[in-house]
Amino acid sequence: MASIKKGDLVVVIAGARESRGGDRGKTGRVIEVLREQNRVIVEGVNLVTKHIKVGQTNRGTRTGGIETHEAPIHVSNVALVDPESKKPTRVRAEVKTVEKNGVSIPQKVRVATKSGKEIKSND
Repeated sequence: MASIKKGDLVVVIAGARESRGGDRGKTGRVIEVLREQNRVIVEGVNLVTKHIKVGQTNRGTRTGGIETHEAPIHVSNVALVDPESKKPTRVRAEVKTVEKNGVSIPQKVRVATKSGKEIKSND
């Protein structure tokens, strides 16, 4: 079971502080998880400037120019936000039984280590 999934609220725990132009302490939602590279793309974090060749569409509008995009950040540099205290926390997996049509089914859930609250992703 992965500890960080798409749609989770995470906080950057490594790198330069925000006061020094870095991203540490910023929070954002996970846009994409790149499993092979152990990286995540977080909304509003690790912004890079991209120069895109200027062109035209059929209607005559201009495309391209300078755009900013989120770049991937290593998964070890982010931590999930505790739903109760809104601070970084580790995650553990627990087995919870769910009743469906009168049958109890075991299901794995992610739980915040600090508060013990269940973490639900917003896919």
